Parts: sequence; C-alpha cells; structure tokens
Amino acid sequence: MAHTTGGWRVGWLDRVGDQVDALTHARALQEASRSAESYVLLERVIRTTTDPAARADALVQRLSALINLGRTAEFTRAIEEASAAVRDLAEPYLHGHLNALAALAAHHQGALDRCVTHLVRAARALGAVEDPDRDTAWGWHDLAMAYSYLSFHGYALGAIERARQLGLTAGIPEETFAAPGIRLRNAVALDHNGDSDGCLRVLRDVAADLARFVRTGRASQLRPSSLAAYGYAAARQAALGDQVEADGDAEPARLISHGGDSARARDMRQLGQVCLAVAAGRPIEAVTRLDTIHVSTETLGAAEPARLRSIALARAGDHSAAHRADRLAFRLAAQRNDRLRDVYIDGIAARIDHEEMRREAARFEGEALTDPLTGLPNRRRLERYITAVVTRGERVVIGVCDLDGFKAVNTRHGHHSGDLVLQRIAGVINRVMRRGDFVARYGGDEFVVVLPDTGMSEAAEVARRIEAAVRLEDWESLVPGTPVGVSIGFAEVSGGSGLRDALSVAFEQADREMLRAKSRPRAS
Repeated sequence: MAHTTGGWRVGWLDRVGDQVDALTHARALQEASRSAESYVLLERVIRTTTDPAARADALVQRLSALINLGRTAEFTRAIEEASAAVRDLAEPYLHGHLNALAALAAHHQGALDRCVTHLVRAARALGAVEDPDRDTAWGWHDLAMAYSYLSFHGYALGAIERARQLGLTAGIPEETFAAPGIRLRNAVALDHNGDSDGCLRVLRDVAADLARFVRTGRASQLRPSSLAAYGYAAARQAALGDQVEADGDAEPARLISHGGDSARARDMRQLGQVCLAVAAGRPIEAVTRLDTIHVSTETLGAAEPARLRSIALARAGDHSAAHRADRLAFRLAAQRNDRLRDVYIDGIAARIDHEEMRREAARFEGEALTDPLTGLPNRRRLERYITAVVTRGERVVIGVCDLDGFKAVNTRHGHHSGDLVLQRIAGVINRVMRRGDFVARYGGDEFVVVLPDTGMSEAAEVARRIEAAVRLEDWESLVPGTPVGVSIGFAEVSGGSGLRDALSVAFEQADREMLRAKSRPRAS
C-alpha cells in the first residue's frame, strides 16, 4: 500500500499546502517496506499540521502503514479519523484510495459485508477522477489488492492493469506494479479447490515474469513485498514437485527474506520455509514448522496451512493423514466461498442506500451471471437474454467472434498476458457496439454478440467495425511479436415452433461462418 514519488510531478500533493516533503518521504518509506518508520513520521504530521489536505493525506497514509504492519486492533479508529478528514475534501482520488484501504482493513477484520461496500465506493470514486496521476495509480493498485484478497481475481487483474497503465504514463516503472501477489493468491486458490495443474500453470507464469525482470536487469527495482511474493511462488512451485532453477538473488530462500516489516511478507516467509523443507525432502520438518507458526488466515487463505500439511504428509508417506488434511483444506476453501456468496446475495444491497451505488453493487450480486475476468455477461446470462428476446418475437442476429493468434499469445507470453488480451478484446468489442446490442464471453477466447431488431446487412457492418477496431489496437505494446485478430460469423435466429432448435441452428450457422472467415486470407 505504499507510494513512491522520486522526481516526478505528483498531482494530488501539488494541491497540499503543508509538509509535502514529509508526506513524500513517508510514501518512500512504505515503498521500501519500512512502514513502522513511516507511521512515526505521519503521526508527527497529523499532530502539527493545520492544512486540511495535508492532514487528510497523512491519515490515509497512516491507515496504509497500519495495514502493512498488521495492527488490526487499530484499523477501526484509523478509518474513522481518516474518513472524517476526507469527508469535506472534493477529491475523488482521496475518497477512492481511502475506501480501497478500508476494504483491505475490513477484510483483515473479517467484516466481508463492509469490505464489499468499500470496494464498490472505491471503484466508483477512482473511476470518477478526471485527470488521473500517479497517486490515482496507487489507488487502483490498492483496490486490486483488496479484490485479490477477496478472491475476485478477474477484477483484481483488471484493476492492477489500470494501475500499471496509469503508472507508466506518470513515469512509474512497470516492475513497481508487477503485483505477483495477485496471481499467487489466484494460484493457491486453484490448488485449494483441487486444481493443482492450474495452480502450477499460474506459478510458472509468475516465475517467467521474475526471470524477465532478472534478464533485463530490473529485478533490483522490484518492491520488497513483490520479491517476497515471487519467493513464495517459487517455493510453492517447488513444493508441488516442479524443478525450480534459480540461484543468486533469485533463489527462493533469499527472495522470501525480503518484505521488511510487512505482516503479509512475514506470513509468506514462514509458509515459504515450510514449502522449501518439503521441496528439499524434509517433510517431517515441514509438518513441525506448521505446528509452531502462526499466520493470518487472510494472507493466502485459511486453507493454505492445511494444504501444505497435506503435501508434506504425502511426501512423508502418511497418505491417510494427507487425505484428511486435504479434505480440511477443501472444506475451508468451500466455507469461504459460501460465506462470500451469502454476503453478496443477502447483505450488500441492503447496506448501500444510494441508487447508483446499488446498481454498482449488483455487479457483485450477479457474479453467477458474469464472467469474472472480463466483467462481461457469461454464457448462462447470454442464453437467458437471447431466449427472452426471441420469445418476445423480436428479430435478432447473433455473431460468434473467435480470436486469431490467441494460442501464440499464451505460448509465448504466458496465460497472464492471455488474460490481459481477453480483457482488452472485451473492451474493444464493447466500444464499437451500438446502443442496445449485447456482448458476452462464451468461453475461452470466444465472444458472442447479439444484435436485436437487426438484419444481416447491418450485422455485416458491425462485423467490419469490430474487425477494424481489433486490427487497429496496439497489440505490440501488450504482447510484442504476437498479433491478435478476430474472425466473426453472423446468423439470424429464425422464428418457429421450437425455440431451442432455432437457437441451436443459428449458433451452428454463425459458427460455420466464423470458421469460413478464419480460413480466408487476411490483408497484411
């Protein structure tokens, strides 16, 4: 939750009239994982300043420092004081960043309903910033962290990409927002739910990112908390049986020693030593370590210690005990998922009384009908929509859009880059659609568009607009050397007695047209 400033212009602090140097230094200390020192400095500013903006900034930063230090008992008072200071300042960034931090604090306190409320408010406020600067980038970074801890991995990836793009514009190096912890939490969540292959795939992508930073000489610029996350990812990969080749500064044991006074880094250090003991063939030592350490259930999920115990016991040959530990890990993960669902479905709408924010909260309530990576409607919601339109007797055309070159993106750049391409494609298609058109992610790299009250000639024009927009997108900056295109096929849903049959025929016809388009030579 830290900020850096360096020699770059900082938009928000330009409007602060007192103790700017102290506030800038406090940001730099948190960036270096020296939050305890930052806290002392911020307390001094809070006591001595008479400038409302300086006081508000210091109080928001102090909350960030407390979260980094894991001082949970002080969160509530810190949030109340920061909220009172920010309330009268017409600065969307400050409101957005405070709510992102408050969401993190509420999550660590186990107050999931409050956490979601703050998430909604943070996204709304940060999205309203008219002239985003480096501080806004950090606000999006902290919102991404909150999404990630709450297991909204798709939203987290989208928010961290927003932070990265804003950061690059403001002169913040790419590696500052590497955020390996987001993908690390995604990986272990997959493993807790029984998908160890998926977990390893994500961990290998994380390792590839670190290797790229090492190869280009930028590893020394990574934040200490990022180094700790890279270290745990490598240790976890080794514990699952992967051969991890790293030495020098990239050796997992050395990486997990980073993180300064961060409570989450301390947790990963302890769990990372368990993983390394398993990887080194010392499973009994790993079990003994698990019996003696205490880590927050929020850092990597309540299921992580149980899952590590299962892996260690299996290596020790005690398969019965390993199975029991594995079932416990699965139950803990399932309990968390059930609790999240209950919060969103039963609680959050009643707690947000502003109509616009209630509509925003519906995004969380409707996750069962929404693709978490792109935010688009999913296949289930698509089928409901088409059925409703056709049942009303409206003329409708459906289009199947399949990406060209997507396999090469995953092969060359990894699945994280593939996720970013899918998110961007979703935005590109949405951008060129007409009012009233419907876009969904059907699965994999396939998207479906629905054009109500439309004929095939109009559909052809929509196809040309989508193809042109995808062709003109700057894919080279996102996935160098792997161009991305799209093939589209449309078909009209014909009325008749059998609605299900009519939809099936239309989808098959659109799919054939898409394959025909894919086989045609493209202009270079």
